Amino acid sequence: AIPGYNTEPDNELFRKVVKEVGVAIIGQTGDLAPADKRFYGIRDVTATVESITLITASILSKKLAAGLEALVMDVKAGSGAFMPTYELSEELAKSIVHVANGAGCKTTALLTNMDQVLASSAGNAVEVREAVQYLKGEYCNPQLHEVNMALCAEMLILGGLATSDDEAREKLQDALDSGKAAKVFADMVTALGGPADFMENYDNYLEKADIIKPIYANVDGVVESMDTREIGMAVVAMGGGRRKPTDDIDYAVGFTDFATIGERVSAEKPLAVAHVRSEEQFEEAQKAVQNAIKVGETIPESKPMVFKKITLEDTIR
Repeated sequence: AIPGYNTEPDNELFRKVVKEVGVAIIGQTGDLAPADKRFYGIRDVTATVESITLITASILSKKLAAGLEALVMDVKAGSGAFMPTYELSEELAKSIVHVANGAGCKTTALLTNMDQVLASSAGNAVEVREAVQYLKGEYCNPQLHEVNMALCAEMLILGGLATSDDEAREKLQDALDSGKAAKVFADMVTALGGPADFMENYDNYLEKADIIKPIYANVDGVVESMDTREIGMAVVAMGGGRRKPTDDIDYAVGFTDFATIGERVSAEKPLAVAHVRSEEQFEEAQKAVQNAIKVGETIPESKPMVFKKITLEDTIR
């Protein structure tokens, strides 16, 4: 979504950016665990895509091939999770933690809530925009912040940069408040080919949809539940994701300003705001969101964003 940003740098550039900036957010290349793609194809035709042992192998083949010394996994549970039940999500988390530690990589996993959209947006440019606003302190979605802090605190502890959760969170908040996190992200964008002034002028670079329109519920009421998988598929249907590898991606489309579970929606408060290319696309997006978000009068029981932490001890009891 960021013009010029290179998601597949060669090893020389990748190493240079990590050494000089401290971080590089990139995609998997064909040279990293190349057998994984072949195994995945076999799983697809043998109906073993949801095999926990094979999922574990697929995930960790890439992580371990990268030579990690420590790893924190964010394993989702809920309507938008890869695994269909909480119990299977927990089983997957335990499997990953057990195997990774057995391979010599210090690993923990957090089971996090995917029963609603994690932040306020879903799409490409809209999510990058929200991420930049978060780093710059312009807008902080509390759900996103809670999951970020939990994951990053665990990373600092495993990496030996903090000795407790409280110390880690204090360091993380300081990185946000001081502007250091935003600066490192800006330096990374520039080092990987993006605009040098991206953080200052991100709105000039991120694509915008032709039509930006609110989507309202058919009735006033409280958001009782949200099918986040269906919302994700709605973004794909709009062109914001690929159905097959050759598909082009429309970076501008998506949704913003999602209502949260337990929040009241009405003629003044929409379910979400659609970013689309045409009125026809809006009608489809509106239908998808109205179907995915259930509105009633029952205020649902509040759930935490982080359900639990899985450590090696949890896998060997």
